[in-house]
Amino acid sequence: MSSELSNPVYHPPLDPWLTIVHRDDDLLVLDKPSGLLSVPGRDPALSDSLMTRVQKQFPKALMINRLDKDTSGIVLMSLNRKAHAAIASQFENRQTRKSYIAIVWGEVAGEAGEVDLPLAIDPENKPRHRVDHENGKPAQSLWRVLERLPLPATRLALTPLTGRTHQLRVHMKALGHPILGDEFYAEGEALAAAPRLMLHAQEVGFRHPDGRDVTYTVPCPF
Repeated sequence: MSSELSNPVYHPPLDPWLTIVHRDDDLLVLDKPSGLLSVPGRDPALSDSLMTRVQKQFPKALMINRLDKDTSGIVLMSLNRKAHAAIASQFENRQTRKSYIAIVWGEVAGEAGEVDLPLAIDPENKPRHRVDHENGKPAQSLWRVLERLPLPATRLALTPLTGRTHQLRVHMKALGHPILGDEFYAEGEALAAAPRLMLHAQEVGFRHPDGRDVTYTVPCPF
């Protein structure tokens, strides 16, 4: 999910202004670029967002899922309240299928695994989150190696089984393999190794309001 910036210095990408991957009577499938907020922040300097851009063209559109500002990829918006209820409930009840691509620092040992670590906001470093075994909410993520890169770095397919804020980013840091370019959770070489957060929401599957089982994909830009 998206979070507001702690410092309203914000330069959202302007080209392309809006990328619609799919449109029907019930929903929009959008490709959000890295650097654009999913929803506007409270500060007027944070008013530009995917939602505000969409609502200029589709005034009744409602946000179904969000991505962090620096994560790129699939975002869904409904075009009527019935569709919104039908799809949003699937996200709330973990009935959707979500797949991300990430490039993380270092050579990940093994070929696949699961991270099961509870997460909570870090009160001293908001909006960052952290592993918190006492007060954290349950969070599970699956990972699978796609490619080993020479940095050293590793390209992973990630599947969040829960939907906590910054979940994949904190889980990868907890494994000792922060996502490249992550301004919140990477440091040193891992932070400097990429010009953006190397995390992309590539695919989402769910039951369409018309009853079909659908899957939408947005190719990874890195």
